Amino acid sequence: MLGYVQALNAIDEAMRMAIPSLERLADVLGLARSRRISRSGDIGTYSYTVHGAGCRFVSGNGAEVDVDFAADGSEVFDLWRLRWYGLSLPEPVDVTDEDLRSAVRSLQPLLAEVRPGWFSVAR
Repeated sequence: MLGYVQALNAIDEAMRMAIPSLERLADVLGLARSRRISRSGDIGTYSYTVHGAGCRFVSGNGAEVDVDFAADGSEVFDLWRLRWYGLSLPEPVDVTDEDLRSAVRSLQPLLAEVRPGWFSVAR
């Protein structure tokens, strides 16, 4: 769980360094929609693919961080995205949904449930 949050923070930092005009990670959607950046590509050690309401980032070691963006630009994710991150690690971690729910609850107030089953990092 914390690995996902740390990876998301590292991606945010890498994207901001590569695209100085980026104020928040969610701005990637607008840049792709306006064709100022491609809908998929490589930035630093990450590849990215913009989709619907979010973006999937893959690090050099294959770890995948898929995140959606709320209307206010905050990063939101669900248990499926957390589970997929764990399975994509170089040494995969497979946990049950119940274990993920328990982990999310244990990390409050760091993580906030923004709508049923969807979470965001409190900032």
